[in-house]
Amino acid sequence: MTVTGSTLVITAACPAPATAPAAAPAARRRAAGRAAGPYRRLFALPGTRGFTAGNLIARLPMGMFGVSAVMMIAGQRGSYALAGAVTATGLAATAVVAPLTARLIDRHGQARIAVPATLIAVLGSLSLIVCVRTGAPAWTLFASYAVTATTPNIGGMSRARWTHLLRDSPAAHHTAMSFEQAADELCFMLGPVLAAFLCGVLFPEAGTLAGAALLLTGMLVFTSCRATQPPVTAAPRRGSPLRALGPLLPLFLVTGVVFGSMEVASIAYLDFQGLGAASGLVLALQAAGSCAAGLLYGTVRARSLKACVCALAVLMTLPWAAAATGSVPALACALVLAGMATAPTMVTAMSQVHARTPEGRLNEGMTLAVTAIFAGIAVGSASAGSVVEGAGPVAAYAVPAAAALIALAIALTGRSTARPGTCRHPVRSSRGPRRARA
Repeated sequence: MTVTGSTLVITAACPAPATAPAAAPAARRRAAGRAAGPYRRLFALPGTRGFTAGNLIARLPMGMFGVSAVMMIAGQRGSYALAGAVTATGLAATAVVAPLTARLIDRHGQARIAVPATLIAVLGSLSLIVCVRTGAPAWTLFASYAVTATTPNIGGMSRARWTHLLRDSPAAHHTAMSFEQAADELCFMLGPVLAAFLCGVLFPEAGTLAGAALLLTGMLVFTSCRATQPPVTAAPRRGSPLRALGPLLPLFLVTGVVFGSMEVASIAYLDFQGLGAASGLVLALQAAGSCAAGLLYGTVRARSLKACVCALAVLMTLPWAAAATGSVPALACALVLAGMATAPTMVTAMSQVHARTPEGRLNEGMTLAVTAIFAGIAVGSASAGSVVEGAGPVAAYAVPAAAALIALAIALTGRSTARPGTCRHPVRSSRGPRRARA
């Protein structure tokens, strides 16, 4: 018997034959574990399937509420201007309320805050339905939809759980963040389609009702998985996430401009081609490309933020070039390729949020990043719309291409360009006490 480092090693002069059969299955199990794919290993962890199921159910309505509200209000009140103004008010309220809700979640725990916050948001959705249905004054629509801003950032809470569970494994954490980004793309791809189907086939309020039911159900399932919930510490929280993420927030803002302007440009271009009804399918191709790239990115080594944003800047020029040819199939292929650059960029940037956010305030930091993206989407949508009106839909594709170049300039000159694996937060070592990773 010898001691090597921190490992106790027991040796024998000759191995006993009786132990060989028992050792062989163990060796095979270890080899099978190594051979299993990264996602299979990820969801083999206890409790991960439960909170992921609730996360996906609650996340799907995030892509439903906006479309459902527009179709419901426009259908009942006959005004797209009113519908757009109401949804814009909801986004503005979310920008203010969401970081505050995330701060409370970090301070008091996910289940304790997320469930009542979700109930308030669901009541806001139900109030909106009643106000629209009964012909209540317009201001009640704005007030009701603003209440839905208390909806917790379910994606941020899920990422916080992965970060807590995988603090010992940067590679597995990278895989989990890639899965979360792919889930974002999938839900924002399916959500609008489901909302439009429900509102069009059933009744105008069906999309909002279904979204509220899914949100509440998913949040209850998610928060019931207490074993994976990040612990709440009584230690004082030092540092400001807003200050720590200051260099990154402009990057998220400009990335949001890419998303918002690309969507408006594509819708306008297809409408100009007489294919407005196919706009949802073509936009879904972009989301599908991003979803597939996100899942693939989780199986390979993480790249630097500079490399990811550089690929984004290059590929975002493809839709502009394809639109100039007047070929819709070429545009569809270009959108798929452009979408494949967005997921790796978002995964890597979110990993930087994890690295920079002060301890104990991760959900707040991620919510700030998402809020910046939403603000960028609003700016990008308005900018592309103006270009469409003034110069046509082809020229509008210059907006996402220019925004991607600005994002590249920010990444090249910013301070946060390390690989996602280089994390400042404490990581538990298997050979000793907790220590900080360089």
